[in-house]
Amino acid sequence: MAFKLVLLAAFVVNVSAGLLPAAPAYGYAASPVAYAAAPVAIAKAVVPEPYDPNPQYSYGYSVQDGLTGDNKSQHESRNGDVVQGQYSVVDPDGTLRIVDYTADSINGFNAVVSKQPLHAKVAVAPAPVAYAAPVAKVAYTAPTAYSLPTLAKYYH
Repeated sequence: MAFKLVLLAAFVVNVSAGLLPAAPAYGYAASPVAYAAAPVAIAKAVVPEPYDPNPQYSYGYSVQDGLTGDNKSQHESRNGDVVQGQYSVVDPDGTLRIVDYTADSINGFNAVVSKQPLHAKVAVAPAPVAYAAPVAKVAYTAPTAYSLPTLAKYYH
């Protein structure tokens, strides 16, 4: 109950302070509220970034991890609006994918993809088949007569 009284008091304070508009005397018409933004003076000098009309860069990296088998590389260079590069990565099927690419403002992005096997396939002769030794056949003769033990000696 105390919470409701505190909430009602906060609402009344906001309405009387003018932060919330008061309800109109009739209907659902909203009362006009005029907000005037306080003038804010912030002086900040805008310094444009230096413009390079002929940007040039070149970078590259290579990863060859024998523990995980990760093997990839990339190198790229730019001269003005022309970008040229190549990257390679080992695909899950065991081939090396090599992508040579170029990009410029006239032709757009062009890539040439080639695949190479990582390991040369060696023809392996099939292993000789091992055969099991022959099994000796033994003739089985079934007993001709069965005799059941008598239970008379156990019961008196």
